[in-house]
Amino acid sequence: MKNDKPAQTKVPRLLGALLAFILSFSLLPGCSASVSESTETASPQPAQTQAQASAQTVSQGNATNSTTQAASPTPLTLIPEYSGVPYVELSNNIPKFAAEDKERSSFEEYSNLDDLGRCGIAFALIGTETMPAEKRGSIGEVKPSGWHTVRYNGVVEGNYLYNRCHLIGYQLAGENANPKNLITGTRYLNTEGMLPFENKVANYVEKTGNHVLYRASPVFDDNNLVASGVQIEALSIEDDGAGVRFNAYCYNIQPGININYATGESSLAESTSASKQETGAEQTFVLNANSKKIHKPSCSAISQMKESNKKSYTGARDELVVQGYSPCKKCNP
Repeated sequence: MKNDKPAQTKVPRLLGALLAFILSFSLLPGCSASVSESTETASPQPAQTQAQASAQTVSQGNATNSTTQAASPTPLTLIPEYSGVPYVELSNNIPKFAAEDKERSSFEEYSNLDDLGRCGIAFALIGTETMPAEKRGSIGEVKPSGWHTVRYNGVVEGNYLYNRCHLIGYQLAGENANPKNLITGTRYLNTEGMLPFENKVANYVEKTGNHVLYRASPVFDDNNLVASGVQIEALSIEDDGAGVRFNAYCYNIQPGININYATGESSLAESTSASKQETGAEQTFVLNANSKKIHKPSCSAISQMKESNKKSYTGARDELVVQGYSPCKKCNP
């Protein structure tokens, strides 16, 4: 009888060889990788957050990108309500700079504008080398987020509600029409809030030749186009804050004016409107023809006025404002 066992063992062997041949193709180099890469490419990337956009910087001179550029300002919920003064101290007036930033050489960094065209943090080490040697040029071509050209004659100093406010003042960094350094700020924010701090830093640097770490952070509520205010921090480096040290929040408000921070639109406050109606009544004023100031007859400044400049006027104050006069700050006629 013929033995069939050798023929039966050939079948499994053939199947095993065929299976091994097929598997060898699936394991060729690059095949599994291409599947993985295709999957990764198809995965959507997370959208860039506002904080990430703010962390992107433009550096000048010897500057390098700083991780502290992404530091967040103090939340609005922790800032006291405006109470009649242009700024308030934060964290016991102690700035919150990272230790590594105190070791950096001269630099300037300005955040990229976010998707709404708003400025972010401006950060610099101020020294004589960053300060300008020439007068500031025109900045009128820059239209910061929420910008409106609007006048309130006789209510706002200089009449115009909004200024193009430098986050880092021109006298400190020499940045002129840099849109990453200009926000829509009230006259009050510019001159009463931020300017005194800028002057303090400038005077210190000019006097000592030392350096000051300086950071200005505009604070926006949600998607508002106009900042609610600006947090300013500064620390003199060579003397470890003995000369300059502050951490303050400056309010972007204008007394007598209502501001819609979402759009930048504005209107006279009701109390101001009533006062404006009174100014339309006929009254007697003393005018300084030289300084173009309006005074109440009882104002103490009149005694210091030259007789040649003194004029008496009876009529509506609004008419004087139209003629270019402005109210005295002492007597507020």
